[in-house]
Amino acid sequence: MEKKTGTTTVGIKVKEGVVLAADTQASLDHMVETLNIKKILPITDRIAITTAGSVGDVQMLARMLEAEARYYQFTWGKPMTAKAMANLLSNILNENKWFPYLVQIIIGGYVEEPTLANLDPLGGLIFDDYTATGSGSPFAIAILEEGYRKDMSIEEARELAIRAVRTAGKRDVYTGDRKIQVVVITKEGMKEEFVEFKE
Repeated sequence: MEKKTGTTTVGIKVKEGVVLAADTQASLDHMVETLNIKKILPITDRIAITTAGSVGDVQMLARMLEAEARYYQFTWGKPMTAKAMANLLSNILNENKWFPYLVQIIIGGYVEEPTLANLDPLGGLIFDDYTATGSGSPFAIAILEEGYRKDMSIEEARELAIRAVRTAGKRDVYTGDRKIQVVVITKEGMKEEFVEFKE
């Protein structure tokens, strides 16, 4: 019998940078295994990915991307851009399409400019202004579509991302709504926080 899991992760790109947000609940079928899992993984000091799908697959891909980013920095003397990393990850996923990584990933960063992309398990790559992944994504994307504006501030994007994940958590049983991991990436760098709700 198949065990059901789920999550919700979102990404928003604005002029000042990128916001990534995710719930911190790990569920397996009808059981909540933990409320404290990190679903946003930093790859460099300017690029991070969100995880939806197989935890082991995402962790392996994150280690691979970290190594590639270090090699790029060593070889070229400058950091890999988020766009280049998204294309690299797309190629890695597509090369393995017959034995795919069971993941859906959002990659966001600010190296030369704010960049946000969504990748499917077969390497399909879409650069966008906002996106969502996971079992709660239909609820989250509705909030993002209603609230997103190109001219919004990074703080407004942060608040919208939190609202999108929290709303998904109220309607999707596999998404937690009590604690949300938020990563904000601007030209100044990356900041991570955890927003908790008592109710």
